[in-house]
Amino acid sequence: MTSWIDGTVVENIHWHQNLFTLKIDADIPLFSAGQFISLALDIDGERVARPYSLLSSPAQTPLEFFFYVASDGVLSNALVNLKSGDKVFLKDQAQGFFILDEIPSSRDLWMIGTGTGIAPYFSILGTEEVWQKYKNVVLVEGVRTSMDLPYQDLIEAISQEYLERFVFQAFVSREDFPDAIKGRIPASLEDGSLEQKVGLRLSPADSQIMLCGNPEMVKDCVGILKSRGFEKNLRRKPGQITTENYW
Repeated sequence: MTSWIDGTVVENIHWHQNLFTLKIDADIPLFSAGQFISLALDIDGERVARPYSLLSSPAQTPLEFFFYVASDGVLSNALVNLKSGDKVFLKDQAQGFFILDEIPSSRDLWMIGTGTGIAPYFSILGTEEVWQKYKNVVLVEGVRTSMDLPYQDLIEAISQEYLERFVFQAFVSREDFPDAIKGRIPASLEDGSLEQKVGLRLSPADSQIMLCGNPEMVKDCVGILKSRGFEKNLRRKPGQITTENYW
C-alpha cells in the first residue's frame, strides 16, 4: 500500500502560461540527486499521482519541482493553480537510477535534456560528487522558444563557481536567440556542430552522456551515438549512454 507524506506549497513560480516551478516543504527521506518522487492531489474524489524529478539537491530545502502544463494532464493542470500554503501529497520514498552512482567515471560528463527534462541535472549539479567525479560538465538544453529557458540565474551561478569546467549550451528550435543553436539536438550530434560550439569532443574513451526528456530526442540521440561507437550503460556491462524518458 502506498504511503503518502503531507507537503505544503511554499512558492509557485509561473515562468509563463505553461511552465512553472513549485517549491514544497515536506519531510521526505534523504534521496539521491537525479531521482524522482510521486506527487499527488485529490481531484474529484480520486487521488491522482504522477512521478516528477526533483530539481533541488538532497541538501536543499524546500524541495523544488519543474513542470510543463500538458493539455491533457489532469494533475499538472491542478498543480499549476496551487498557492502558498496549499497542501500536496508526496510518496514516502524517492526512486530512480538516473544518478551518478550508476554512471562510470570519465573525463567529461554531458547532460543532455529537453524542456523540464533538465530538472534532474540541476539536482546533480548542486552536489559536490559531480565535480569530484568529472573534470568537465556540459549541460545541454533543447527548447522551442527562449521563453522556455528559465533558471538562467542558476546556470550563471554555476558558471561563476566552476568557470571553464562547466559549459551550458541552449538549443532553441523556433527562433533565433543569442548564443543558442537554432535547431534540434540530434542533428547537432550528427554533424558535430554541438562539439564545435562547446569546444569539447565526444569520445567513448573520455565521455559519459546522460539523456533525459522527449523520448524521440532520446531515441534519436542514442542511435547517432551508437553509430559513433558509444554503448548503453548497463549494470552488467558499463557503457557511456545513460537515459531517462520524461513521459
